[in-house]
Amino acid sequence: MNPQSYQPLVYATRGDIVESIHWGAIAIVDHSGKLVASYGDPELVTFLRSSSKPFQALPLIELGGAERFNLTQREIALTCASHRGLDMHVEVLQGLQSKIGVQEADLSCGTHPVSDKATAEAMLLRGEKPGQNRHNCSGKHTGFLAQAVLRDLSKENYIQLDHPVQELVLQTFTEMVHLPREAVHIGIDGCSVPVFGIPLRNAGWAFASLCDPVNLPAQRATACRKITTAMTSAPEMVAGPGQFDTELMRVGRGKIIAKGGAEGYQAIGLLPGACGPDSPALGIVYKISDGDGSNRARPVVGIEILRQLKALDAEQIAALAEFDQRPIQNWRKLDVGQLKPDFQLNFHH
Repeated sequence: MNPQSYQPLVYATRGDIVESIHWGAIAIVDHSGKLVASYGDPELVTFLRSSSKPFQALPLIELGGAERFNLTQREIALTCASHRGLDMHVEVLQGLQSKIGVQEADLSCGTHPVSDKATAEAMLLRGEKPGQNRHNCSGKHTGFLAQAVLRDLSKENYIQLDHPVQELVLQTFTEMVHLPREAVHIGIDGCSVPVFGIPLRNAGWAFASLCDPVNLPAQRATACRKITTAMTSAPEMVAGPGQFDTELMRVGRGKIIAKGGAEGYQAIGLLPGACGPDSPALGIVYKISDGDGSNRARPVVGIEILRQLKALDAEQIAALAEFDQRPIQNWRKLDVGQLKPDFQLNFHH
């Protein structure tokens, strides 16, 4: 990683002093692979982390899994999700697993504490410990198991790179990002499956194609449309109420998909017409260099990008006010500073 790949994006002030700066890099690409706009280095190579989930779900849908298992929009959305482990997520997940013929014990994602405070407290009161179905990647893992069942493959070791499930996921991913296999860096994600590192520009190209698959083979194009329709129809499944991805898709009027990843990665897809009549599909990806552990920079950057692209009107921006530039408050709710973006996209003509 070259530190010069990143440029300042978001400033946190206190009084009259800039106290902290979030740096990052942005690439905005159309479905033909043209770099439309950027900030910092659009060729920065970094891991998509959970932003790759729609592409990891793509083989299942392309092979006819939605028809075979009679999947609902909410169930398809859940296979692309980093959900909050809410009761509604677990309920949909259990229904999905029942259709497929798998169970929680078949998952290999592990467990982690539930991040939603109300859900965690309710579980504590009833003596329930977080199981794998509460894991934010359990929908993706259930999708992998569905692909294994669909193809009459072993469910054992489905997370390994040499398992046919992961081999097809990687092949599909390389085709969507227009890179040879050897150009994709392979790591292991927090949920133990392979994760992919590629240039921001290629990731943006893939998201633009997902949102307007006109250049893709018919079967894949149909699968892409099923995934984007599911994400925009059931955004509460992709993250959860009050989460940036979900709330952005809720106000997006069916024209915006959003999928964040760990360590400060964010992807946003604009369907045709999102920026006005006849506007093309765009894939927007960006990386916050410090990992954005508090998740305060990514939403601010995303809204500012969409503001500069004219993809959000005043009503939509107002509905996202809690994620936008805003005062920084102390524990007594006194305004002590500002969190604000300060960058201008470089448009390429």
